[in-house]
Amino acid sequence: MATDHDRTGHPADDLTARRLVEQYGSPLYIYDLARVRASLEDLRAALPQPCRVYYSLKANSHPDLVAELRRGGARAEVTSRGELAAALEAGHPAAELMYSGPGKVPAELDEAIAAGMRTFSAESFGDLERIGAAADAHGVTADCVLRINAAGAPGQAGLRMTGGPSQFGFDLDDLAEHGARLLVKGVRIVGMHFFPLTNSRDEDGLIAELAQSVRTAAQLREELGIPLHLLDLGGGFAAPYANPGERPVYGRLRTVLTAVLDEHLPGWRDGEPVIAFESGRYLIGDSGRLVVTVTDVKNSRGSTYAVLDSGINHLGGLSGLGRLLPLNAQPLADTGRAADEPADREAATVTLAGPLCTPADILARAAELPGLRAGDLLAFPNVGAYGLSASLLGFLGHPAPAEIVVDGGETVSATRLDLRRHTVAPHTGSRTEDLTTMTETTTQAAPAAADEPAAPWDATFEALLLEALPRLAAKGELQADSSLKAAGLDSLAMVEVLVRVEETYGIAVPDSELMADTFATPASLWRVVAALREQSVGSA
Repeated sequence: MATDHDRTGHPADDLTARRLVEQYGSPLYIYDLARVRASLEDLRAALPQPCRVYYSLKANSHPDLVAELRRGGARAEVTSRGELAAALEAGHPAAELMYSGPGKVPAELDEAIAAGMRTFSAESFGDLERIGAAADAHGVTADCVLRINAAGAPGQAGLRMTGGPSQFGFDLDDLAEHGARLLVKGVRIVGMHFFPLTNSRDEDGLIAELAQSVRTAAQLREELGIPLHLLDLGGGFAAPYANPGERPVYGRLRTVLTAVLDEHLPGWRDGEPVIAFESGRYLIGDSGRLVVTVTDVKNSRGSTYAVLDSGINHLGGLSGLGRLLPLNAQPLADTGRAADEPADREAATVTLAGPLCTPADILARAAELPGLRAGDLLAFPNVGAYGLSASLLGFLGHPAPAEIVVDGGETVSATRLDLRRHTVAPHTGSRTEDLTTMTETTTQAAPAAADEPAAPWDATFEALLLEALPRLAAKGELQADSSLKAAGLDSLAMVEVLVRVEETYGIAVPDSELMADTFATPASLWRVVAALREQSVGSA
């Protein structure tokens, strides 16, 4: 694996970083869109062409990063409702997204299909059946690739995903023995999905894994008759994390893997199958830095500790896996140094600790840094991926750092994540069961009656719906025949709307009204609310 030593500079230079700290405070993340574009270009240059590139939002779902990759032609791979919402917000067409991951539940599948998603990676027979049920309820067919848990080739990896007992993918023996279970209503099998490892540190090992996946896919198509119109080979592309360093350059991968594809899948150049890859850390890892402030420096029994205003709540929250440490911070150049202060401070060995009340909040041990003082700024490089979104943000309630996106030295956006607590209704009794059943079986919203006025409700009702269903607000003025289901009214949201309506208007919606037609559109729901209000007034 070669490394490109010609790349120079940081995602944002030290002067810009200091200016941003003055404007937005510390700690803060800085993401550079120019680095994102360069990473996508480098990855494409390393891969066989033509191919499709999916960005894995689990690495960082910041909408500006996702949108920049979309503009560069990358599609998005999502694994949750939150990632789906982020991809849609960034402008990705739902029909081009891939939904993957184990443990998909009916409500999220229903929401994804209602939003227009049609491509899913199935991890098991049960997963396939749930996808089919959700698609069939909407009267559509979902295209599914089967994730394969096959024996991998020997190679180095930061974390092996499959190849042994795993929650990921179909075992080959199960496919051979129970292939008839792949015939599921609402599902069309279109290909296979492999992702045996992640963050491979060895190019030869990565090539061996990808080549083995190609051979396995060709074999399964030949021996078991599994359709192969889309072959997602996953990724495994490495990147440094919270340490200085450059993204690897895969100089041989394209040539070798092209030859393997030509041998085993000769139609791939014409799109049969379409070849796809996924990446998260390689595409955005080097786009980000976390800038922190030293708040205190102390000596404890011969060891020096520098306490920072940021810790595992903002970075390295996955360190419990034992694979993210050690992290490495770098001091920012201090152009505002006092005239009588020496240009170079004597280096010292220091432990970098965060502000949390736990001994686990250590970001670096035995770090060699110039003698630190309270107020010094440090930067952790290469944390565009698995930084804030993979950390313990909710632990101890410290605010999230600001996230600043820059491009060409200009600030594109400045935002901050905000965790808030919302009231939810309990899942008890037949009311919840009825609502859940209704949302899983309704295929289309009932249209509003032709003679209904466009907006027969009051302002309170409209505000209530727009707050509960943000997608309605995004479409502008509330329409009488808007589909509440398409706007995200799943079982939980339906219970929330029901509780708010009853509390706001002092009514009790009877079980007889808990049906699909009632919650189909704003107009249909308002008809029930208005009728119950009249009954309440008449009986007063």
